[in-house]
Amino acid sequence: MSELLLGARFAVAGGRDGWTRTLLTAIGVGVGVALLLLAASVPGALQSRDERGDARIGFHAGGALPAGPGTVLVASVQTTFREQEVYGQVVRAEGPDAPVPPGLKALPRAGEAVVSPALRDLLGSPEGPLFAPRLGGARVTGVIGDEGLLGPGELAFYLGSDTLGTEQAVRLDRFGEPLPDGEGFGPLLTLLIVIIFVVLLLPITVFIGAAMRFGGERRDRRLAALRLVGADRRMTRRIATGETVAAALLGLAVGGLLFLAGRRLVPLVTLWDISLYAGDVRPALPLVVAIGLTVPALAVAVSLAALRGVAVEPLGVTRRAVPPRRRIWWRLLLPAAGLALLAPLVDGGGVAAAPAEYQAAAGTVLLLAGAVALLPWLIDLVVRRLGAGPVGWQLAVRRLQLDSAASARLVGGIAVAVAGTIGLQMLFAAVEDRSRTAGDDVTWAQAIVRTFGRTDLPGSLARLRGTPGVAGAVGTHEIPAVPAHGGPDRVQLLVGDCAELAAFADLGRCANGDTFLVRSPEGGPVTASQVRPGGWVALGDDGRRWTVPADARRVPARTEGPVAPRDAILATPGALDPGSLPEPETTTFVRIVPGDPDALERVRSTALEDDPFAQVSALSAVRETHRFASIRRGLYLGIVVTLLLIAASMLVGVLEQLRERRRLLAMLVALGTPRRSLSLSVLWQTVLPVLVGLVLAVGFGLGLGVVLLRIAAVRVTVSWAAVGWSVGLGAATVLLTTALSLPTLWRITRPDGLRTE
Repeated sequence: MSELLLGARFAVAGGRDGWTRTLLTAIGVGVGVALLLLAASVPGALQSRDERGDARIGFHAGGALPAGPGTVLVASVQTTFREQEVYGQVVRAEGPDAPVPPGLKALPRAGEAVVSPALRDLLGSPEGPLFAPRLGGARVTGVIGDEGLLGPGELAFYLGSDTLGTEQAVRLDRFGEPLPDGEGFGPLLTLLIVIIFVVLLLPITVFIGAAMRFGGERRDRRLAALRLVGADRRMTRRIATGETVAAALLGLAVGGLLFLAGRRLVPLVTLWDISLYAGDVRPALPLVVAIGLTVPALAVAVSLAALRGVAVEPLGVTRRAVPPRRRIWWRLLLPAAGLALLAPLVDGGGVAAAPAEYQAAAGTVLLLAGAVALLPWLIDLVVRRLGAGPVGWQLAVRRLQLDSAASARLVGGIAVAVAGTIGLQMLFAAVEDRSRTAGDDVTWAQAIVRTFGRTDLPGSLARLRGTPGVAGAVGTHEIPAVPAHGGPDRVQLLVGDCAELAAFADLGRCANGDTFLVRSPEGGPVTASQVRPGGWVALGDDGRRWTVPADARRVPARTEGPVAPRDAILATPGALDPGSLPEPETTTFVRIVPGDPDALERVRSTALEDDPFAQVSALSAVRETHRFASIRRGLYLGIVVTLLLIAASMLVGVLEQLRERRRLLAMLVALGTPRRSLSLSVLWQTVLPVLVGLVLAVGFGLGLGVVLLRIAAVRVTVSWAAVGWSVGLGAATVLLTTALSLPTLWRITRPDGLRTE
């Protein structure tokens, strides 16, 4: 114990060299620990968010709930603002004891609204007039508390009403019903998320391992001085262990402080359309204990492994003159074990169940760890065969031939990050392509407005056409109809005046009272063979029959209209009264002036001002799963942050090597070696291992990508764009590190660098 404590004293009171090494190690370990704690907080943070969402869901015991003093009517408002979902509820208390949603002190009365802090800020901003009409002129009387919101960035409101009825709303007697388990993420999204966490967190463990080696040469010389005063080899190892544990514990403290400081910034960040409160970011206690025990254990293992190749003698430190020939057999066991774990999941085995998720994560970790294990062997193999060249080249090659382990440690993080990124990008590109579906025809219309119930369609169309940024609007009443002899096939029945119906078909002459049977150019058989003039169709779900007028004419569908050509029945109000339709619904196609970024928001506001329950959707030529788009943004951000972290690690390592060799470098300059040659030697010492690492990373990344594509049961294709993007980021990291190290090189090669004590 006294020897361990002596090592700890060296870490904190061993002079400038001692505390500099300890400080560098603590900062490196602290950054890694903070990121690990952040990752460990993700499940709990999402659970807290879901619990708040469950708490505001209405609940009733089932069956017909009669109105009473303790009931409330609630209806949802579906809208978005700038592609961000807005949580809106219209409420009406039916008695003095009506339940109140969490986050509200009381239910708003008619003409009042309670909004979230984010929506309050939006209403007070220059963009406020774009959203304010959706509140129907209500006065904001309060702010929703934290317990009633999913996160600080959520846009939400509760709008009071005295006209809300059971046609639009549901009657509740309390809030707090857990949502039923839905589709979840699905096996493909689950696989993506699991691999993302592995790819982003594994380089952090490599970074922590590299941080524990900072200042290793100075420590070894200090241990040699201890040998001179009587310490044996075992004592020196225990002293080194104490020094390492002290630095690791200080790193844990630094990581904890960084985590506590960083989580205060969490409310300012919205990622994947998710915002969280600082209190949500709490890692589970078992994970905190695991991190607290694993990091010091990893530090001790790394420190003792570093001493295996060093002979600490009383008169100095002797490193092995000829590096041992690295064995490859055990290095191949890691990727082989990873492939063995991933093989049962291939060809659609799936990762929907928890054990399969852990199996996929473990297999990926072993496969990527195999790249780290193979890297030193491959660098040795390459540099042993390098020949003569310019002075800078010779200095770099000879340095790598004598000691390539340090370079391999620095490059290992880049190799892991690039390999994981390539494999993940291949999987993501294939799955994303499969998630995309053919979208809407946006040639004529760019938005669609749907309303339910009795609607003043002419007035609604007039207000939409008068909205700034709207170039045109076409609207009809719409209901599905089943032909008398049509079996399960349905055809849409559209009711509107001649001007509106002319957008869907070439009507020719048209007057109020006319009916038309439309057939699409593809030759769909529905209207042609199953709907006949004088026949009948069943309207809606209640099956009410309507007889098609005997003078109904067949007309061709318009090829250039708000929707793709389709079979339909078109009726004017004189032929079918829209007020008599069961379950009436109106659909309006809106054409937006190109180049107006606010036009769509004005359309949403106009529609909701007319009907709070209207649904406005933006039409898109290509539909893409929203979750995939969010995951892609998070993936890119995480990869860039990870590579910046690795770049910081490489920079510290390069600077440390330069400081350890400052006398040698200054001597070379004094003997006439150009500084340009020394700069090139530093560049080649960094570039050569990185080139080897990138080649290895491309091979492992392509292999991982093929395996992941087989697991996802999608066609195996190589995304060369992902390969180039990933390799380019890795190369940029190297160039950035080299450029930042050159000022230090020029400073330490001055003549006073020869001074020593």
